[in-house]
Amino acid sequence: MLYHDKLEIRRGDKEGIVILDLKGKLAMGSGDMALRDFVQSLLGSGNLRLALNLAEVSEIDTSGTGVLLFLSEEYRKAGGKLVLFNIAHSHGKVYELARLEAAVEIYREELDAVNSFFPDRTPPHYDILEYVENQPSEDKTAKS
Repeated sequence: MLYHDKLEIRRGDKEGIVILDLKGKLAMGSGDMALRDFVQSLLGSGNLRLALNLAEVSEIDTSGTGVLLFLSEEYRKAGGKLVLFNIAHSHGKVYELARLEAAVEIYREELDAVNSFFPDRTPPHYDILEYVENQPSEDKTAKS
């Protein structure tokens, strides 16, 4: 387990897939570089299959989104794969994650993320745009 500023990173494994549970802020100065360094060390040690659990990430800013895009590309270049799952419904910056969907596979649950690494399994993709469209607008919530 790694703690850095406001981001906690816990490592687990399932069916040969490394799973990182992230908790806290994935923002500039709040763990973005810690995550980058941690994941790059995994890649450097030969890991080519990684799933990031975002269920307990309370904030992602453009720096955090950039790190996720960068790491995904690094895995792709190395012949590996990085996926995301469990985007928290309370996440305030979900619109920024919509950019991720074009470059990174996003799944609703851990099982779907793990299954995505096996060609004979067909997990459903998480549709971030559908999620965004179904969220109450700030105007509606402010009036409630």
